[in-house]
Order: sequence, then C-alpha cells, then structure tokens
Amino acid sequence: MAQLYIGNKNYSSWSMRPWVLARAAGIAFEEVMVRFDFAEPGTQFHKTLQNVTPAGRVPTWVDDDGFAVWDSLAIIEHLADRYPQAHVWPLDAKARSRARSLCAEMHSGFGSLRSLCPMNIEAFFPEQGRGLWAEHEGLRKDVARIDELWSEALAQSGGPWLFGEFSAADAFYAPIAMRLSRFSLPVSAAAAAYIERLLAHAAVAEWTKAALSEQQYVPEDEPYRKTR
Repeated sequence: MAQLYIGNKNYSSWSMRPWVLARAAGIAFEEVMVRFDFAEPGTQFHKTLQNVTPAGRVPTWVDDDGFAVWDSLAIIEHLADRYPQAHVWPLDAKARSRARSLCAEMHSGFGSLRSLCPMNIEAFFPEQGRGLWAEHEGLRKDVARIDELWSEALAQSGGPWLFGEFSAADAFYAPIAMRLSRFSLPVSAAAAAYIERLLAHAAVAEWTKAALSEQQYVPEDEPYRKTR
C-alpha cells in the first residue's frame, strides 16, 4: 500500500493538503506520522526521512513500488495522474486550469498570513488575531485576496465547493480556513460560510479530531504559547 509521510497534524499545514485530498478522493494509503523535531540534525525526524526522500521533508508520498514524491503540489499532481478515477481536479478544462491557479497562488503566496498566523488546530487566538489585523497591512491584503478568490470561484461554480465538487483546490485551502478560524480574522459572509463547510467536511474533521488527540507540544511551532 502507498504511504504518506506527514508531520504533526496540529501544526503541519503542508501535510494536511494531500492527506485531506486523498481521504476525500477515496485513495487508500498508510499514514506515517513523523514528529516535528527537525531543529537539529540527527533527530528521529531526519533519521526516519533520510531513506525516504532526498528533500528530508514532509509531506512525502511513497507508492507501493517505493517511488517517492515530495512537496504537496507535486503529490497532488501525482495522485491526479495515478488515480484518474478520483477526479482530483475539476473535469471541465477551464475550471481545472483555474483550480490549478488557485492552488499555485496558495502554494507560493500569502506570506504574511503564513508567518503571522501559523496553523495550530488545538488553540484559538482571537486576541492575537485582532492585534495582528490592526498592525499588519500585509495580513489584511492576504485575507482580502483569499476572500476574493473564494467568493469568485463559489459564485461561478454555485458551490458548495470552490469548483462545485470537492477537489484539490478545497484541500489546499483547508489549512487556510483553519488559520482564519483560529485567529478569528474577518471575512465576507460567503467566505465565512465556506470556512464552516470546509471545516465540517468529513476528511477535514477526521484530521482535526486526530490533531486534537495528539497532545504534543512543539515549541518551534508555538509563537503565541509557552505551554499547551
């Protein structure tokens, strides 16, 4: 069976994307969770991954024949090629290209949101969110752009997901929805409703439940807490 190497579910937004997509698409895989302890060389994190991927990072997908693919966007494309029946991307050609554009923009953009509001599923930071919102124009611009992307896609597709049926685009934005929720950042009514639907999706809810059960504290991923 294929394997998906991931980091802690509470923190690992990159791991969440292919995991949620594969679950939602019904693609079978074995999960291998590697605890985030990568600050120093020679830790269990590095030892586990050194013979799996030359990148030494998660997520990494390993086919049942041992072929490895790393980076969340590359994994999504690999799954689309390997499991065409899963409909990873929208069937319509233009919708498929637009979905890829949304994923690519998410993959390389929104730096302020990423750095200021890291994913932390078990914690809620509304006070920090209000302060960050007031202080950082870049954060406001990132959220406005995300809201624009979502609202436009939902209006064109008719929902409930960005391109009608659940696709890679929705899986890619699940960690963004988690950040916006945990930091209580303001969005439009359409975006707020989409966040609610996305967090309630079966695959996202399964990931969230597992994240809450981890009860592992990784200091390097905790800019706003000193303890759990």
